Amino acid sequence: MNWLSIAQLVAALGCALIAGTFFAFSTFVMQSLASRPPVEGMAAMQAINQIILRSAFLSVFLGTALLCAALAVYALIARDAHATRIVAASFFYVVGTLGVTMWANVPRNNALDRADPVARESVGLWQRYVREWTLWNHVRTIAATISTALFIGWP
Repeated sequence: MNWLSIAQLVAALGCALIAGTFFAFSTFVMQSLASRPPVEGMAAMQAINQIILRSAFLSVFLGTALLCAALAVYALIARDAHATRIVAASFFYVVGTLGVTMWANVPRNNALDRADPVARESVGLWQRYVREWTLWNHVRTIAATISTALFIGWP
């Protein structure tokens, strides 16, 4: 196994870990938080938003994006036989997860973090947040899953 194969394996594992995390949020975490009274769900999500920034998640999330970018550049420069697949995998991860996160999820997280969970107007913010944040999280889940599949050589 050469270094490129190892780097692709590490990228695939990073993409898979992130896809799994996003999948969990899309399929049951957000539904669980939304099922609680708004003040509870909102406070819990605010805590998640703070803790995730100090967790291993952030290192895996950003490290995978850097590895994807490096692999894409290498594949293009070296004219690797699998360049199209590597560039596509990297594109889906960098744009579909990191890009969507920065463009869609982080601004919603910031707005939620500034809100007071007990304030009356926060109920509408929370309901809109759950709907919109989850929609964009579905996009991130799909993108990270596609990246994983492409890095492992499918199709």
